[in-house]
Amino acid sequence: VQLQASGGGLVQAGGSLRLSCAASGRTFSSYLMGWFRQAPGKEREFVAVIGRSGGLTTYADSVKGRFFVSRDNAKSTVYLQMSSLKPEDTAVYYCAADLNYDHYVGPGLYIDYWGQGTQVTVSS
Repeated sequence: VQLQASGGGLVQAGGSLRLSCAASGRTFSSYLMGWFRQAPGKEREFVAVIGRSGGLTTYADSVKGRFFVSRDNAKSTVYLQMSSLKPEDTAVYYCAADLNYDHYVGPGLYIDYWGQGTQVTVSS
């Protein structure tokens, strides 16, 4: 699986952005899809994960209620809608694909596939 993330940019605090991650291959719907982020000088951290059909979602406490993950299996794309953005959300955001829900934790050490990352900068 090859992943291509897009949609990052510069936004003011309180604003919104939507990240997209397009996957290649015919097995997209077999994978749980998710997002991680890495802020400067910090370890990469889990943000959100969505189940194969989109019915199961889990979020990090720091983004719960502000971020929304979704997927379109027909387009082999996963999205991360980010609202009420804060300066502390500034990071490089990575999409991820893995068959195991338990891998969506911490820095994602066991994640099988990663996108290239897209920068999100939130100004105060």
